Amino acid sequence: MSPKTEPPEQDAEGLEVRKRILGAALSAFMEGGYAQTSTLEIATRARVSKRELYSLFGNKEAMLVACITERAQRIKAPADLPAIHDREMLAKVLTAFGMKLLTETTDPVVVAVFRLAISEAVNAPKVAHALDSIARKPTRDSLRTIMANARSTDLVAGDPEAMAQTFLGLLWGDLMTGLLLEAINRPSSSEIARRASEASTAFLKLYPQSG
Repeated sequence: MSPKTEPPEQDAEGLEVRKRILGAALSAFMEGGYAQTSTLEIATRARVSKRELYSLFGNKEAMLVACITERAQRIKAPADLPAIHDREMLAKVLTAFGMKLLTETTDPVVVAVFRLAISEAVNAPKVAHALDSIARKPTRDSLRTIMANARSTDLVAGDPEAMAQTFLGLLWGDLMTGLLLEAINRPSSSEIARRASEASTAFLKLYPQSG
């Protein structure tokens, strides 16, 4: 006898409720702060009962982690990276990688999630851990893979981890600090393209071809 499954309409309804709760939670956290936001306020905003809210997420921290997880999926680098045969291709790959990372990470909502994770690092340490493991680590791993592949074909000489950190430093500068402090506006698409291209050029000057 096959296991019982939920009708598609019920699955869709459940996903809609979950989406509504996460949207309400993120809005409430951003407006009033994590510590000051009650589960009752989130339930009221999402038009659900507290019982339904707890059955889906368990507690307030789980809701914030879920918000971060959902947003973090956008930051992840693509798994199907092209083969790199020459330094011109390496420059193009790094520029494309940088543009995607800057475009997704400088989104105002994503920046707000980073700000929340920082502000709640003491009260809710799982939040910062989720942001690091779900968003930052996969990005660093993908970039490290690019560097390792480039080194294996003698396009650059250096430690993949160090090269990845160098490129990220060149790409970001103090941009994220300014965004977190709301001291600067989100860069335009042309500014993002320029930053990514300049970071790639500077990186290749720092790391010449092996041999």
